[in-house]
Amino acid sequence: MRLLLLILAFFLGACDQGKLTSFEKKRELVIVTKAASHTVAEDETSGTAGFDRDLVQMLARELGVESRFLTVANETELLQRLRSGEAAVAAAWLSPVTDPEIKASSPYFESRDVLVTHEATLPLNQLAQLAQRPVHVIAGSRQEAVLRQMAEKNPRLKIVAHKNRAEIDLLERVATRRYEVAMVSDAEFDIGVNLYPELQNALEIGPSKPIVWLFSPNADPGLIARANALLYRLEASGELARLKDRYFGHINRLSQLDTTRFIERMHELLPKYRPMFQNAQTATGIDWRLLAALAYQESQWNPLATSPTGVRGMMMLTEDTADELGVDNRLDPAQSILAGAQYLSDLRSALPPEIAEPDRLWLALAAYNLGLGHLKAARHIAGTLNADPDSWYVMKKILPLLAQPRYYQRLKSGKGRGGEAVIMVENIRVYADILNRRERPFRPLDIAPRLPDGQPRLSVTRR
Repeated sequence: MRLLLLILAFFLGACDQGKLTSFEKKRELVIVTKAASHTVAEDETSGTAGFDRDLVQMLARELGVESRFLTVANETELLQRLRSGEAAVAAAWLSPVTDPEIKASSPYFESRDVLVTHEATLPLNQLAQLAQRPVHVIAGSRQEAVLRQMAEKNPRLKIVAHKNRAEIDLLERVATRRYEVAMVSDAEFDIGVNLYPELQNALEIGPSKPIVWLFSPNADPGLIARANALLYRLEASGELARLKDRYFGHINRLSQLDTTRFIERMHELLPKYRPMFQNAQTATGIDWRLLAALAYQESQWNPLATSPTGVRGMMMLTEDTADELGVDNRLDPAQSILAGAQYLSDLRSALPPEIAEPDRLWLALAAYNLGLGHLKAARHIAGTLNADPDSWYVMKKILPLLAQPRYYQRLKSGKGRGGEAVIMVENIRVYADILNRRERPFRPLDIAPRLPDGQPRLSVTRR
């Protein structure tokens, strides 16, 4: 059945290509979206990014046109822009709507609605417990529509709809006890619980709902057909799974205890070392929050950390690496942070130029743990298995093979702890997400960081 649908979608797309005159003339696909963690966000490696944004840009490239985004505050405004014809397609973690004039694409994800409370509150076991308890929701969202339907049967249900807030803002207010209950998508909750471990998924509401693109009433039929053909092809090729992994593959890695401990140490330890990480950003161009996430994974921000294998300091440098980078005291946090940042930058630069971001960064982080030799060996294994060595989604399945004798016995680099490197990278991704939400970016041209106690800036020297 999937194959038949794929063939049909391709056939319809081919038949309708001649109808796409509006795109051929304007050379532009106008897309309406709204800001959300899984829709549009700031990415360390490529600026503005997001799952929905990246996916719909593939559609624009498929059509051979430029993409132009209109970002609105809520779904009510989004549907207005779509109905008026200001945008041809909407991509913002949407479900099909009841308006028959607004068509939907084939689903590319599924999502449930969840009621979220603070962990210190009494659990919700049934909807009747919501009586007279305000439930906060985003105005015009799918969740508001569900609550309105529930309110028809339960008039005591109180709904507070917010027009100019994002779901993550509702979760932050539940975590700080300003709101008692909020209703969001499960995807947003999975992201938010890493930022605010005090949250709990109190109750799931209804079945999973499809996530789709929506199209303007006057959209060319060929646009919808080609969009569906693209989605089927991306799923069949595995590219859709790779994109999902980029944005969601790491979010369930840490336990609530791990996240809580990390946030506590952010408040206790990070202020002392923040200027050093910012100095390292100035020297290497790598976002200081990513470097701080790496340092936490390596040493828990302990400048005196030492492992049984002999790596030491905040960034857990080997003696050889420290000597190569001109570090005379690995336990000096300023030297360690700057050298660790330079080492990561060197590894990133040493990778083949065809590797795109963010995979390039994640593979460099794996090499930081394993060594470049072991990473090259893993990439060689990928080649022998007809797997893509440039894809982190693929390589995180290949790297653990370095611990299997049938693979490492053939390699000059020998046995490697590839599984450990995968865990390290995925954890760093979560820590970086938390830091990106809670810590401001650093702009080196705006103000130079000042190191504590009048320490001078350090420059990495090579011997």
